[in-house]
Amino acid sequence: MPRALAYSRATEDEPFSALNITPLIDVMLVLLIMLIVTIPSLTHKVSVDLPQGDSKALPALPHQLDITADGSLLWDGTRISDAQLPALLKAQVAADTALLVKTDEAARYARFDAILAQVKRAVPQQRSVGGDVE
Repeated sequence: MPRALAYSRATEDEPFSALNITPLIDVMLVLLIMLIVTIPSLTHKVSVDLPQGDSKALPALPHQLDITADGSLLWDGTRISDAQLPALLKAQVAADTALLVKTDEAARYARFDAILAQVKRAVPQQRSVGGDVE
C-alpha cells in the first residue's frame, strides 16, 4: 500500500472517531485554578475585634424660622408673634441647636432685615448664612 493511501482521509461511510479534547482540558484547568484560589479564603478566617462606639444622642434638628410673604413668622411651622421671637431665640441658644432662617420670595426685605438683626443680637457668637440655589 502506498504511503499516500495510508494517511488518506476516511471515506464517507466511516464515522469520525477523533475527539479534540484540548478545549476540555483548558476548561478543566481554569476550574482547577479557580478552586485553588478560593479554598484558602474559605479556610483561613481572621477574627476582627471591632471597637465599641459611644451611644451619644444624635444632634438635635435645627429650628426653622420662616418669614412668610405677608411678613408673619413661623417657628418650626407654628405661627408666632414678634414678641415671642426673643424668648424662642434665647431658648434656642440655651439648647445649643442650629437655627435656619428662611424667607418667602415675596416677603419684604426690610422685614427680613429686622428679623435677621434680632437673630444676630440673640446669637452673637455663631452665625452662618445659607440659601437655596436653584
